[in-house]
Amino acid sequence: EVQLVESGGGLVQPGGSLRLSCAASGFTFDDYAMSWVRQAPGKGLEWVSSITWNGDSTYYAESMKDRFTISRDDAKSMLYLQMSSLKPEDTAVYHCALGSEATWTLLGSWGQGTQVTVSS
Repeated sequence: EVQLVESGGGLVQPGGSLRLSCAASGFTFDDYAMSWVRQAPGKGLEWVSSITWNGDSTYYAESMKDRFTISRDDAKSMLYLQMSSLKPEDTAVYHCALGSEATWTLLGSWGQGTQVTVSS
């Protein structure tokens, strides 16, 4: 069965950096585009970033451009999100999900998430 396990979250000051990881199993990893999505307290679910099945193309929500970098290692079935210049409004639970911006909700598989808190 599909399993997605996020790690790497924590408390960081504004302007700081974090690297999130997602370990995937139970499916053919390089058959799928992958996404990061997040949910802030009291807010709805927000798509953050996607990467194509082979890592050739990446996509970002407007507020994440030039600050976040999504990547994947298909040999290890791992997905990553490098976050820099973090802002308090980035505080959220971050989830790894199967699929692109257009398909992840349809595929319906995502992990339990990892908490990122940006605060001074």
